[in-house]
Amino acid sequence: MKSLTRGPLLSSSPRQQCRSQWWNAERPHPTTERPIPARLSFAAFSSSSPAGAISVSAAKPVVVVGSANADIYVEIDRLPLEGETIAARAGQTLAGGKGANQACCGGRLDYPTYFVGQIGDDAHGRLIEDALRGGGVRLDRLARVSSAPTGHAVVMLQSDGQNAIIIVGGANMSCWPEDPRDEDLEVVRSAGVLLLQREIPDRVNIQVTQAAKGAGVPVILDAGGMEAPVPDELMKLVDIFSPNETELARLTGMPTETFEQISHAAKRIHEKGVKKVLVKLGAKGSALFIEGEDPIVQPIIPASEVLDTTGAGDTFTAAFAVALVECKPMKECLKFAAAAASLCVQVKGAIPSMPDRAAVVELLQSLQADAITK
Repeated sequence: MKSLTRGPLLSSSPRQQCRSQWWNAERPHPTTERPIPARLSFAAFSSSSPAGAISVSAAKPVVVVGSANADIYVEIDRLPLEGETIAARAGQTLAGGKGANQACCGGRLDYPTYFVGQIGDDAHGRLIEDALRGGGVRLDRLARVSSAPTGHAVVMLQSDGQNAIIIVGGANMSCWPEDPRDEDLEVVRSAGVLLLQREIPDRVNIQVTQAAKGAGVPVILDAGGMEAPVPDELMKLVDIFSPNETELARLTGMPTETFEQISHAAKRIHEKGVKKVLVKLGAKGSALFIEGEDPIVQPIIPASEVLDTTGAGDTFTAAFAVALVECKPMKECLKFAAAAASLCVQVKGAIPSMPDRAAVVELLQSLQADAITK
């Protein structure tokens, strides 16, 4: 198994000072301290070369460990019935996968972000590599495996923006080393927050979570991915568990049709050892349930037009993680995430729809201005 660039990792320097004015679009771009090569090839190059150099930043990075997929989009009027063949209006292949989506969101939000994952030695892998690089993601820990294809997904996008997705795991679910690479664990321990999903083996999530907890790094687990129950060993190590309402119902076996039912289901997650449950509620917004406290509710920030909900949940979770590592209060983390998700659904595709920080800040400032004039 080969890896891409193996440059120096960020140091575990103290957490950056919290900023009181966090909606400041003029704040320094934290990723401009390191040169970004014109293209990161699949052949590893020396970290001593100028293109591979990464300077130490005072900001502890967001580290995403997870999946990378080639998303094969087909635009349809409706889902086919059993045994039926229908024609698609259009189709294209774009980079995606919950891990890559969340990493690109962090990069687009101008926050130093690492992605720890695996791609195959194929065209889909190069597509993902280019998309991650274009999103400002640090690729030092992206590994290429020769014995499995890049993971991919078939995304059936309906005219109302809703989607149905079928995932083929590929390199996401196979060829992970029995023990994590020391370099991967080093970047995990240096993180400001570790962001996980469930499109890679549970054992990998458990291994990196143990490393994170040993270094005092908070862990967010997005529930999206495999349908199997989350291992208790993993749940006990997670600081924030983030399902949508459907995932919450499946994992708890409880109804989630009303807010009261969602609250009861969140308490079931608390009983598994997770203190904070961040529930994505689609058109109804989101809610953060902190054990022993009243829930924090964030209404949806309406989008002018919903073109594609693919990646909206990943955008929300990653934007929340960025705001959290920037030391924002929980309520402001929710609002920042809601603004990012609102912008995401207005563009087709997952990674192509991830908003940049300037757009999120502009939306938040416009909402603030509207509230003042009312």
